[in-house]
Amino acid sequence: MIDQPNFSGVIAPVLTPFGEDGDPDPARYTEHAEWLLGDGGCNALAPFGTTSEANSLGNDERMDLLEDLVEAGIDPQNLMPGTGTCSLSDTITLTQHAVDVGCGGVLMLPPFFYKAPSDDGLFQYFSEVIDEIDDDRLRVYLYHIPPISQVGFSLDLIDRLRKEFPEIVVGLKDSSGDWDNMQAILERFPDFELFPGSEAFLLDGLRAGGVGTISASANVNGAMMRKLFDDWQSESADEVQAQIIAIRKTLQGYPLIPVMKALMAHYRADEAWAVLRAPNMALDSATARRAVKQLADEHGFKLDLATPV
Repeated sequence: MIDQPNFSGVIAPVLTPFGEDGDPDPARYTEHAEWLLGDGGCNALAPFGTTSEANSLGNDERMDLLEDLVEAGIDPQNLMPGTGTCSLSDTITLTQHAVDVGCGGVLMLPPFFYKAPSDDGLFQYFSEVIDEIDDDRLRVYLYHIPPISQVGFSLDLIDRLRKEFPEIVVGLKDSSGDWDNMQAILERFPDFELFPGSEAFLLDGLRAGGVGTISASANVNGAMMRKLFDDWQSESADEVQAQIIAIRKTLQGYPLIPVMKALMAHYRADEAWAVLRAPNMALDSATARRAVKQLADEHGFKLDLATPV
């Protein structure tokens, strides 16, 4: 593991609650973020990731919510907001804002609408963002999620960005689900902060030099992941990892964002938490109840949450 990474540990791409008017709900949002950094077990947060329904949020909504977190007293150095979009100008706007409010880093998708872009084109895109920001405080974490974006980061592209911007392009979230790819990155770039995008690879990643995980289900199972991260060299590490994988497999038996929102709605006794922004849809009530019961029966899963907003 890197001696002093910029970020490490369990990081949650924060679920985004919506109010009755369909807008993001800042009170529920900040409450959830504070819980994640406390009893929820997370070391840091990655607002506006895939799990956050980020691509269904406008720039103003993202920037307002980020400011809400900071104004609530969350240390911006513990925030790694997603700022990558298909639009170069939007990515610059969101990234500049994240730097301005003091975020410790940004998680940046590649421009994903045009398929099969060349490494030269992707390099130019990221170079233009970094050059336009022109700020030594900027730290970029690449977001490799080819199952969704269909545009990823080759090893050669990572190498090129690292050589051109060694103090800025410092890490990558790998949501490929391909351990061979993660291992290849760790072997080729031992000083690079690699975060598997699934906690199923947390222990293997730590043993190979990774620094943690940025995982959707950290929204509901971050405390168990944190236990593994803190004690990954203990004799019980493999057993804890197996428990984590079992819970993840159950969660993946349902649409992942809707089931996590259903869990939040159930354990907060707050049905507003179940709402997703179209085109995503909430679980029907019967499926939601089945998920809660299955997790409880099979894994003893339960969340002790604060009083609802």
